[in-house]
Amino acid sequence: MRRTAWCLAAALWSALALAEAPDRTVGWIESVTLMPWNLPFEAKLDSGALTSSLDARDIETFDRDGESWVRFRVQLDDGNKGETFAMTLERPRVREMTVRGAGGTDERPVVMLNVCVDGVRYEEEFSLRDRSEMDYPMLLGRSTIGHLGRLDVASTHLTEPGCGGDAPLVPHRPEEEASGDDDGGEALPQADVESKDDAASE
Repeated sequence: MRRTAWCLAAALWSALALAEAPDRTVGWIESVTLMPWNLPFEAKLDSGALTSSLDARDIETFDRDGESWVRFRVQLDDGNKGETFAMTLERPRVREMTVRGAGGTDERPVVMLNVCVDGVRYEEEFSLRDRSEMDYPMLLGRSTIGHLGRLDVASTHLTEPGCGGDAPLVPHRPEEEASGDDDGGEALPQADVESKDDAASE
């Protein structure tokens, strides 16, 4: 019964997302920028994952003025120059996400971040996890893909990276994200497992 309800919700989400998505085609790999820090990332677009995910190290939660925040480190490796750049960021914790997989459960904090794709800033939810064993430090799930346009799984780098200071901002739409969680903390039984075990496809 629950599975049937989820399938109906997913179908409705897909129809709404397609209707509201811009007239743009994106590849399964795109160069994007994390704003406002202008941090460049190679992102994998994966419709098998619901929530987007960012490579984060030294993750810790703390209280600030009675609110839950997350402190984490992002690391960018330049293989051509042999250089590594790291920056520590602090963001309010939106919620906690529980992901179930064959190896058990995994608790991940979720924060709101602005990611620039093709000259537009998108306010999206990102779960934080160590993706150092993955090929791509950022994964954009279908909640984000639905805002970007049509996904061409046979192509890469169809958009232009970077955003100017006056780049438009598309605000987050929480009603789409909420359809994948129970009480804001439980991921769908299968929908977000891919964002945990996507190493199999990388």
